[in-house]
Amino acid sequence: MKKPFDVAGFLVSRASEDDDFRERLLAKPKETIEKEFGVTMAKDHELHVHEETYTTTHVVLPPRSKFSEAEREEAKTGAASLAFLRKTMYDPAPPLRPPAVERSSAPRHATTTEGLAKAGRESIRNGLAFLESTIDAHGAWHCIRFNVADPDIPRHFERPPFVSAFCVLALESCEEARAKAICTATKKYLVKTIEYPGLWRYYRHLPQDLDSTALCSLVMGTHPWILLGRNVPHILANRDEEGRFMTWVLEDDEPDVVSRFRLEADPVVNANVIAYLGDCPETRDAQRWLEALIADAKVKGSSKWYPDDVAIYYATARAVMRAQPALDWLRPILADRILDLRDDKGDFGNVLQTAQAVSALDAVGCLDRIDARRQVERFTSSQREDGSWPEFLAFGDQTLKWGTVGRIGHGSEAVTSAFCIEALERLVAILRA
Repeated sequence: MKKPFDVAGFLVSRASEDDDFRERLLAKPKETIEKEFGVTMAKDHELHVHEETYTTTHVVLPPRSKFSEAEREEAKTGAASLAFLRKTMYDPAPPLRPPAVERSSAPRHATTTEGLAKAGRESIRNGLAFLESTIDAHGAWHCIRFNVADPDIPRHFERPPFVSAFCVLALESCEEARAKAICTATKKYLVKTIEYPGLWRYYRHLPQDLDSTALCSLVMGTHPWILLGRNVPHILANRDEEGRFMTWVLEDDEPDVVSRFRLEADPVVNANVIAYLGDCPETRDAQRWLEALIADAKVKGSSKWYPDDVAIYYATARAVMRAQPALDWLRPILADRILDLRDDKGDFGNVLQTAQAVSALDAVGCLDRIDARRQVERFTSSQREDGSWPEFLAFGDQTLKWGTVGRIGHGSEAVTSAFCIEALERLVAILRA
């Protein structure tokens, strides 16, 4: 069955009307909820249901913070401390590698449609082997923090939960055993980084944010806090007067490092929140705002955190899929906007942009409007010998300037590779249809 917006409220309502369900929920809460919603929760997470009576009242305390008071104080001033910032990074990051020299034609065995589909499948498997070598022992994906303006400024590894969720959502479309193993490992990492009641943050010195929270929640949909919607009130409280979702979840004692960003609504962040919460009265204003941006062709430059139109369309396409049928009317408009980005060769920019465009077109049911053979050839011919695709700017503050050195960007070969694998999965399916 489709999960209701307020799962906890649904359980209470159902238990008040169905005594048999009430008894099962009290006796075996985890098994009962799993059966009701068709999900499987982690074995090592206990779940208890308590019944109040007219003579018994329960007060439930939230878990203690994962961070000590000293650690929380350190994080508040961390933005001004280079020593603290370095705790979030893992040096040294390698220099930027050049892209592979693209072959001028498809591999010799890929002259037929079936041969090309096989070449795409082989490319996917090589990409997964590369990703398997880059995911760390905890299941975390590495990203690289770099300077967009000056490649000579030192590059740093980082592994915020956002990056892991960002990539795993792309990889979830792959049915290969290696992909499933990577996704399973990454979910364990995201569990370790969750903060009550189901929120995530990018860096320790930054507040919790809705972009990280929405993407991680989409990945961790069967975690009891997420399944029961414990984080929903906090997300809904983080809207502006127009009903748009704000990026940062600021508390009164949060550091000033992001307070100036508070009054800002990003289309990708809103699309990701809509994808998580689905179509409900509480997301309707954000839906209308996002719809208007795309329908009125006002997307360019509207995102603070994502570098191009393709990234916005990609996130919106995911929201269209997950908020059905509310945004279905946007499908043909979204497809036209994406197709308008094509160059003379039918590509959408670099391979990362093209991968996101391909997957977005598939999500809105319009992948048949591009040359699937041409795109499979491009992805297979631009893949390196080690199975990777090159690093490109995937996200990062598009406006903030650090003195004279320009804006900070984020991306990695692993990030690009995850999206290329997602696109190839969709293209191979079209070739074999």
